[in-house]
Amino acid sequence: MVRDSACDLIVFGASGFTGRLVAEYLATRYGKKIQWGMAGRDLEKLAAVRAEIGAPEDTLLVKADSNDESSLQALARSTRIVISTVGPFQLFGSKLVAACARAGTDYLDLSGETVWMRSMIDAHDNDARSSGARIIFSCGFDSVPFELGVFFLQSAARKAWGEPAERVKGRVRVMKGTFSGGTAASSRATMAAAMSNPKVLDQLKDPFLLTPGFVGPKQPHGMKVELDEDLGAWVAPFIMSPINTRNVHRSNALMGHAYGTGFVYDEMIVAGTGKQGEAAAAKIAEDNRSFGGEGSPKPGEGPSKAEREAGCYDILFIGSSKDRGKISVAVRGDRDPGYGSTSKMITECAICLLEDASDVAAGVWTPGAAMGDKLIPRLVRNAGLTFKVEG
Repeated sequence: MVRDSACDLIVFGASGFTGRLVAEYLATRYGKKIQWGMAGRDLEKLAAVRAEIGAPEDTLLVKADSNDESSLQALARSTRIVISTVGPFQLFGSKLVAACARAGTDYLDLSGETVWMRSMIDAHDNDARSSGARIIFSCGFDSVPFELGVFFLQSAARKAWGEPAERVKGRVRVMKGTFSGGTAASSRATMAAAMSNPKVLDQLKDPFLLTPGFVGPKQPHGMKVELDEDLGAWVAPFIMSPINTRNVHRSNALMGHAYGTGFVYDEMIVAGTGKQGEAAAAKIAEDNRSFGGEGSPKPGEGPSKAEREAGCYDILFIGSSKDRGKISVAVRGDRDPGYGSTSKMITECAICLLEDASDVAAGVWTPGAAMGDKLIPRLVRNAGLTFKVEG
């Protein structure tokens, strides 16, 4: 199609907390190496952000509103890629996805709203395939480290065994930092939808929600405190598991079931050993039940730069095969997960799609299935992530 501009990438929601971090990372690392811009409802706020983050004065500013279809269509026509940080996406994201799918514009976001994501797959996958758009959800902490952790482990398993692991466990060993206010708001919106519509609740329980036409074997629920025999430690439910596990299964399906049609995957958070570990696991499970309620971060709020830089995470993946034994890999990030690391990951996903992955076919993707082999080294070079075989 003929575009209105030669812009490569636009950040939608750049005056918000996370969008600003994405724009700042773009300005710092990529400067004028690519043609990029910022979009949002208020041009004055965007101009202020442009000045504050030291972006070039000619950085494009675009006025666009998530409720104004014509402005979103103009936004989609003005660039090759849109990064959206405007959530909850089930409330503010659908019209932009539609506009990009129709215009042939690549789209990336930070959504972990699986029911909404499934509705977008159903509504726009064919449009995207026809127009040439690549639509990629969940390009932040949910679910890049988890998706790519499984991808990396399976690559190591094939190298060591000649076949993938049949069963993989994701175990969060360290997570220092906060979830984003957008994640908390998305959780509240999802719970509200589930309370008003029993079908939504059923969808949330489906481990294969994001693999239309495929249902695999029974999966672990991961919703109870338990003693993990591989670690000799107590583990608790991980609040993001219902998002990440669905994306991992979608990646497997998009890659032609590269992990096998019988693949089993779950995630938990490591609480510790002994009675103290058991008590800590119970406390984590209790805290999960209140996530998104009073005291949760609000959209537009977030930690200071010092707090973001002091954060980190460490995730262990354990793969097993009946005939081959076990293999484990670790994925680590050098910033707090919800903001510092997420802003770098989604930006590098977009730059990878722009510069390294022109061969990715049109349609609705996951980051791992679309760009796994190309994205991992880029994240290691630029975004503070490490991927390492541990045993």
